[in-house]
Amino acid sequence: MITYKNVCKKYDDVTVVKNLNLTVHDGEFVVFVGPSGCGKTTSLKMINRLIEMDEGTIYIDDQDVNKIDGDQLRRGIGYVIQQIGLFPNLTIKENILVVPRLLKWSEEKCEARVHELLELVGMPYEENAHKYPKEMSGGQQQRIGVLRALAGEPPIILMDEPFGALDPVTRENLQDELKILQKKLHKTIIFVTHDMDEAIKMADRIAFMYDGKLLQVASPEDMLRNPADPIIKSFMSKHVSTLENQSLDLKCKDVMSTDILLITEQKKAMEIMSLMKQKEMNWAIVVDEEKTFKGTISLQNIKKQGELTGVAQDLMDTKAETILLTADAKEAFNRLMKSRAKFLVVVSENGKTVGIITKSIITEKLANVVWGDLDWVL
Repeated sequence: MITYKNVCKKYDDVTVVKNLNLTVHDGEFVVFVGPSGCGKTTSLKMINRLIEMDEGTIYIDDQDVNKIDGDQLRRGIGYVIQQIGLFPNLTIKENILVVPRLLKWSEEKCEARVHELLELVGMPYEENAHKYPKEMSGGQQQRIGVLRALAGEPPIILMDEPFGALDPVTRENLQDELKILQKKLHKTIIFVTHDMDEAIKMADRIAFMYDGKLLQVASPEDMLRNPADPIIKSFMSKHVSTLENQSLDLKCKDVMSTDILLITEQKKAMEIMSLMKQKEMNWAIVVDEEKTFKGTISLQNIKKQGELTGVAQDLMDTKAETILLTADAKEAFNRLMKSRAKFLVVVSENGKTVGIITKSIITEKLANVVWGDLDWVL
């Protein structure tokens, strides 16, 4: 259990965290959310003392963190950031084992732990353990960042905007994987994001901060129904309520992303993998010479089938859902909410593939279309 008691942090005359009181229970997933500069990252980093508090106390299982040696404290807490921070000169195995080796685990225990963790995220040991970070996509590197945080078996994981730099589909895949891992391993996770859609998806409870103050702590459902402050109501409406507003005359073309990888049906598996690596994506859309949608293909599926000499036509999944460029954005949102689809492929009237829509994309795009530049809340 993590407990903040009257915690404050100042920089010169500016108080960036003001009298923070919060309890995070064992096995809970709590998300700090709020606009830039609200104090959420500072609040996170004071737990492992990457930032020292000026007033108050933070307890981990009734132990004052200020009375624990800083290095010892940090070795017992997993930490994941957006920049990933893998050591480029170390293999994936060596990166994962940074903390276990500091903890002086035996080589047998270290080896078993690497096998176990890579298996958890579907990355076979033989294919991945001896690679270097530069040989992996951004999504794969971020998975390794999460595994490194888990490696020393810490009860607490701190995550600071961990998926912000990833493409939308990879981001949603990792969000899903993290929730599964958290429930399976019963870790206490404190997660920082400025993305309300991500907070709603991930959190058991959301801690909303503004101007250094904790305005409300509630489940996503309770915060949606009963925002405790007009600032929260405004923030929530811009990220969520818009999606349910039937009066908005927005089309899929207004809210889609064109950041996609198109490949032809005869493209060989090895070429596809190379293109995915270049674009830092683990998926692609298969089209014919006229860019007509034919199916989707994932890096995981290529490796799973082991057909590195095969072509996209033989490896693709034809079950992905499509939606017309001119369809209402609300229809896209409703279909995503009601199905298990990670994304919808957007096609033109003549069947050409032009983009994709995910839950994260549609939330961000709708907010920007309706309210313009949202820097004041991001």
